[in-house]
Amino acid sequence: MTKSEDNEAHREKMRAIKAAQDAEVRSKEISRGIVLVHTGDGKGKSTAAFGLAIRSAGQGQRVGIVQFIKGTWKTGEKKSIEGFPEIDHVISGDGFIWNTQGREKDIASVRRGWDVAVDMIEQSRGDDPKYDLVVLDELNIALGMDYLPVEEVVEALKNKPTELSICVTGRGAKDELIEVADTVSKMRLVKHAYEAGIKARCGIEF
Repeated sequence: MTKSEDNEAHREKMRAIKAAQDAEVRSKEISRGIVLVHTGDGKGKSTAAFGLAIRSAGQGQRVGIVQFIKGTWKTGEKKSIEGFPEIDHVISGDGFIWNTQGREKDIASVRRGWDVAVDMIEQSRGDDPKYDLVVLDELNIALGMDYLPVEEVVEALKNKPTELSICVTGRGAKDELIEVADTVSKMRLVKHAYEAGIKARCGIEF
């Protein structure tokens, strides 16, 4: 095959792929907000959710973020988000559960955060919704520790405003949450620098 023939074969292949892609896009007729779940043992669940928040803000949309469990770290995402007037960021956690070592205190913190989250969801109803996206960071951890009834969360997600999207992060997502979600991504751990004795690095881990 000559170079010219090779190029033409490539163009034909790309035309076919584009035609199939365009047809698939046209077949999607439902327009509404979705529920996303980022889970799994791999790194990047919260990172992906914060990237989603920045993408949404870049489109001129309003974003609400509630961080559960985490709370005492001075993270890069917190500092960055302060520069986005489109994003409201609430930290409800008092720190990682192995640091707080107080179940009742952790439950109270999670409940405060969930009350804020429910308020964000409810403010997103009607003709003038406050948020287009709500991120519930590490809520899966709180549910896994039974700090909050999963049925309560599932009910809120099922009855969310039609146009609102909600992203829930954290390892160990419960089956009930996965069932109600529209998009579920599971981060799989292959290797982690920490396991090789490398310290958590500023800008990478926090």
